[in-house]
Amino acid sequence: MNRTNACGPCWSTAAFAQAADTTPLELGVLAEHLALCHLLRGRLFAMHCAMEAVRDFVAARFVTTLLVVAVVAGIGSLAW
Repeated sequence: MNRTNACGPCWSTAAFAQAADTTPLELGVLAEHLALCHLLRGRLFAMHCAMEAVRDFVAARFVTTLLVVAVVAGIGSLAW
C-alpha cells in the first residue's frame, strides 16, 4: 500500500537528479552585483536613494506630475 503525505513538501527543483550547485556564470553575476552594491555605498548613497524614491513616486503618478508641472509653469509665466 502506497501512502502519500499530504503535508509533505510540494516543490520541485530544476536540478533534475543532479547536484543543485551554483555555476561559474551565476557566481560571476553575483560578484558583479556585489561589486555594484559596494560602489553604491559611497558618499552619495543617501542622495542616490532619495533620487530613486522621487523617480519611483513620479513614475507612478506620471500624468498627475505633468499636470502639476504645467500648472506651476503657467502660474510662473503669469507672475513674470
